[in-house]
Amino acid sequence: MKVLVIGGGGREHALAWKLAQSPKVQAVYVAPGNGGTALDARLENVPITDLRQLRDWALKEKIALTVVGPEGPLAAGVVDDFRAHGLRVFGPTQAAAQLESSKAFSKAFMKRHGIPTADYETFTDAGQAHAYVDRKGAPIVVKADGLAAGKGVVVATTVAEAHAAIDFMLLDDKLGVAHNAGGARVVIEEFLQGEEASFIVMCDGRNVVALATSQDHKRLQDGDQGPNTGGMGAYSPAPVVTPDVHARAMREIILPTIKGMEQDGIPFTGFLYAGLMIDQAGQPKTLEFNCRMGDPETQPIMMRLKTDLFDVMLAATSGTLDQVELQWDRRTALSVVMAAAGYPMEPRKGDVITGLPRETDDAMVFHAGTATQNGETVTAGGRVLCVTTMASTVKAAQAHAYEILRHIHFDGAQYRRDIGHRALIG
Repeated sequence: MKVLVIGGGGREHALAWKLAQSPKVQAVYVAPGNGGTALDARLENVPITDLRQLRDWALKEKIALTVVGPEGPLAAGVVDDFRAHGLRVFGPTQAAAQLESSKAFSKAFMKRHGIPTADYETFTDAGQAHAYVDRKGAPIVVKADGLAAGKGVVVATTVAEAHAAIDFMLLDDKLGVAHNAGGARVVIEEFLQGEEASFIVMCDGRNVVALATSQDHKRLQDGDQGPNTGGMGAYSPAPVVTPDVHARAMREIILPTIKGMEQDGIPFTGFLYAGLMIDQAGQPKTLEFNCRMGDPETQPIMMRLKTDLFDVMLAATSGTLDQVELQWDRRTALSVVMAAAGYPMEPRKGDVITGLPRETDDAMVFHAGTATQNGETVTAGGRVLCVTTMASTVKAAQAHAYEILRHIHFDGAQYRRDIGHRALIG
């Protein structure tokens, strides 16, 4: 069987790497892929980014399964198009992907179906948004409505910071947000306190299978300081997701979402990622939905998955996920992201990367923003590499990851030195 993974980041490298381990899979193509997928003998890059051209290529090559990694193609309707041409594809339709592509849609959906989330209002008018912030005070959260590659959220600790975020998102519009119909919009919501976790499941439209729990680190610098990023590291499992929190998240958030989408006539298939805020009483609320695997959560989750991912994907695209039970390595997997100079606002490209290690049973360096140039691997994006290890404890996985990272070099590399710190508290 031939498999296609759409995307070129660390998430896609990890998914392709896992799919290639299936004895039923003869070839895994990654479109467009990156410098790491180019180096992996089990994978083959396909330099096509136009989705219609890619669909024609998949038909010609008789691709048995397509897995969509990033949110952009999902929001553009790639699943609808592939399905219309008889191709088996895992991911949500364009309408279902609005859970991520429109924060306004997502918040209204949650309100309608009684799914716990922060109180909010939506604005297109900057003056009204400013007045709302003055009325509510800080801390408060300002979100760009649209796809912003994980960077469209400002947690404002002061009213002045919230006002600046409103102007930045509604007036300056420098984030490169893929706006929904009607142009720039912001969602302003109450600040929730607690601990964040990533709760990711696979859905076939009706049935749900939960993946291993994970927790990522959004801020650029140690101690959760600095600007928000797409994610600077992650680990799995996440101790904050206790069995009780897990049961509540499924009962109060995930299952009502899948049922609500079906009731609304837009059944959800694909990965559903609920960003949770868990308060001291163990009550989870939904910060946001993503319609794909998280990055960098995918990397540690794929390291721990023992079940054949290809089999799971076939069940997910056949409506038979209720017959699947996932098996997990009991060890902790931990990922540290190495980012380019200038990330997150203006990442530098073209720096040569040296010291990349070989893959081992308990360590893998997944590539994200890399490319091959004159026989060398160079930086080609914000988050460049994701050093991922497995060990019996968080502390051991952490030590192993940082030991590997110490030998990898590119000019201006940025990384946090405290990935996993929340799991080590107490």
